[in-house]
Amino acid sequence: MKTNFSPIVDPSFLVFNETYKDSKMEIQNTKISNSTFIKKVQLPEILFITSYPPRECGIATYSQDLKKAIQDKFGSSFSMKVCALEGIKSNFVYPQEVKYILNTQQESEYKSLQHKINFDKNVKMIFLQHEFGLFGGDYGDYLLKFISHIKIPLTTTFHTVLPNPNKKLKKVVCEIAHHSNFIIVMTHASASILIKDYGISSKKIIIIAHGTHLVASLDNNKKSKVHLSDRIVLSTFGLLNEGKSIETALEALPEIIKNFPNVIYLIIGKTHPEVFKIDGEKYRDSLYKKIYELKLQDNVRFINRYLDLNELIDYLQRTNVYLFTSKDPNQAVSGTLAYAMSSGCPVVSTPIPHAKELLENSELNFDFQNSKQLADATIKLLYNPKLLKEMQLNVLHKIIPTAWQNSALAHMELIKNSLNDNKLILKYQLPKISLNHIKRLTADYGIIQFAQIDTPVLSSGYTLDDNARALIAVCKHYLLTGDFDDLNLISKYLNFILFCQQDDGSFLNYVDIDGNFMLKNSNENLEDANGRAIWALGEFISNEKYFTTVMIEKAKFAIEKSLKTISQFSSPRAKAFSIKGLYFYNLSMNKTRIKNVIVILADDLVSKYRGVSNGDWNWFEDYLTYANSILPEAMLYAAKSASSKLYLKIAKSSFDFLLSITFQNNKIKVVSNNGWHLKGKKPHNFGEQPIDVAYTVLALNSFYEEFEDEDYREKMIIAFNWFLGNNHLHQIVYNPVTGGCYDGLEETFLNLNQGAESTVSYLMARLVFEKLNYLQIQPQLYNEIFQIA
Repeated sequence: MKTNFSPIVDPSFLVFNETYKDSKMEIQNTKISNSTFIKKVQLPEILFITSYPPRECGIATYSQDLKKAIQDKFGSSFSMKVCALEGIKSNFVYPQEVKYILNTQQESEYKSLQHKINFDKNVKMIFLQHEFGLFGGDYGDYLLKFISHIKIPLTTTFHTVLPNPNKKLKKVVCEIAHHSNFIIVMTHASASILIKDYGISSKKIIIIAHGTHLVASLDNNKKSKVHLSDRIVLSTFGLLNEGKSIETALEALPEIIKNFPNVIYLIIGKTHPEVFKIDGEKYRDSLYKKIYELKLQDNVRFINRYLDLNELIDYLQRTNVYLFTSKDPNQAVSGTLAYAMSSGCPVVSTPIPHAKELLENSELNFDFQNSKQLADATIKLLYNPKLLKEMQLNVLHKIIPTAWQNSALAHMELIKNSLNDNKLILKYQLPKISLNHIKRLTADYGIIQFAQIDTPVLSSGYTLDDNARALIAVCKHYLLTGDFDDLNLISKYLNFILFCQQDDGSFLNYVDIDGNFMLKNSNENLEDANGRAIWALGEFISNEKYFTTVMIEKAKFAIEKSLKTISQFSSPRAKAFSIKGLYFYNLSMNKTRIKNVIVILADDLVSKYRGVSNGDWNWFEDYLTYANSILPEAMLYAAKSASSKLYLKIAKSSFDFLLSITFQNNKIKVVSNNGWHLKGKKPHNFGEQPIDVAYTVLALNSFYEEFEDEDYREKMIIAFNWFLGNNHLHQIVYNPVTGGCYDGLEETFLNLNQGAESTVSYLMARLVFEKLNYLQIQPQLYNEIFQIA
């Protein structure tokens, strides 16, 4: 019996088929020529009223990020436009999306803007970003002249909510709320203040957390521009002003340095432009003075620039502890805090609501301007690497759900509720295909099983299950793109499957990181894993003209060797996976003996179906568990192989039954892994796995190709949109930055780990739609299918 795996990549396998290359070019040229006939459609507009880059302020950055997120997810539904706010006449050179400009200190311009927008037929929705300092008048009451007669649905986002208002402040805020369809705030504390102190109805208030950028974990192979490998890095960033209270951190440093002499504190960011106009560098100069007084010259560095996103993240990912020192108790949220958390920074913070709601360890919050508490909290963290790691994971689990993509989804829900337009179709944009995370997970022998967030957990080792699915998915990707990098991955996954096969033709499933079979192989039923291996080998062989003869012959030998074990399977899913694999294996050979094996397996499934099904339960078992779609799909392939009307009838009736359970209210909700759906019992509602959604997409595609039933096509779209946010949490399950897919959707949260099973499953589903595009099958369908139900 083989016990250790030596990775061997066949050099002859790494050859790109020139004939295939020529055919790919032909397809690409066809796509380009067809695209010239696509008509440009005038899209309805969303108008953002806000400060906007190149103006440098937090709200400008927030608005740009939000606009981009909506554009990226729903750019085929709406055009995004901006009304830029200026306090005085400026010489900003705005990007093309800026349609209007409002001088906020000129009272007459508010009414003028109102008239322009009311007569602008393209604007369908307004998102107004509110901060008291942005608008002229007492507490910004010039704004009331604009919103009091606006005829277009308006949602206002309050970036600051002041408690205990006086009469004038309360009147202004209540007027704004009265004329807004919805009010967005970013913390529960702000919502509570609006309800208790201002008397605003909770029905009008929506909490949407400050958006954050999804950030891939720091790759050890990535070269950082931050050359501080020998230092413990503390940092603070943002536009510099007195409110940041950087001096509190400086006063804490001497005590921190006593314990950790190699600490360096980075103060990242230029002085706020509005502060600079009035005071110049007065505040920064005061910090320089304090640094000299405390003899901190070797332990503090200013990065006096406005950094682009990539450079900022580089600094934050190199940070050991992020110090948030704001001294404003009325500051509800902080974009800088969100950026730091999304980069995985453990945080020591003052107790603003944003920090209190996101940071679980209250011992690491410190009172405003209390440098001793700041020092104590930082020292505690630095002395405890385990606590640092736990905190890093905790902040990521808290912050990732607030990604800009999810903020975009939440804002779209408001648009649906505000416009109430039956003709409006909100379409999801398909994310670009990325194999980045699959490559990150792939180690010496194959694809690693688990990940912590997006970092591979090497100790979890490898499984036949994951490598079989990966072989199928990456082969499909290669056939569609001709990407040379795929060939090395395909060779690894195929060799892993071949290694797992034993002398009797069966396969073992679990291999440790060193390439040794694990003891758990003897403690589990491995039939389903064996079935998946046969499926993967069959699909690989069906594309034999694109790969070398050596590798195809190895795969054929393995699948022939496995035939003697298939008859011993008792698991319906193992039989179903095997039917699918054998169908593809036999496409080119058309051997009667392979058809006979398929018939034997299918007849067994027919027997199970007849023994269990009745008018209300058309299924093969008394329960629905995982990977349910593979059963009717296997019967469909058996019908195609054996030309059997009986198989076809059972395939369709069982699949339609399954769909009647998993599709409700234009959403898919696959069977819960927290409790299977038993016959005659109510199904469990939560605990949905990406693999089940992906298998449903694959099966729907197979049934649509066979029956050309539009209902299958529509359900295929709905099912895939589950990954993009059309689920009960309204959160993305696929991470477009890492290229990974989250491991599960629970009742109130996502499992944010991005393991092999979920990531490869997503890719399999995504490639179904990419194939539609490449093959030019109904191209208008491809451009229009992704909708929010």
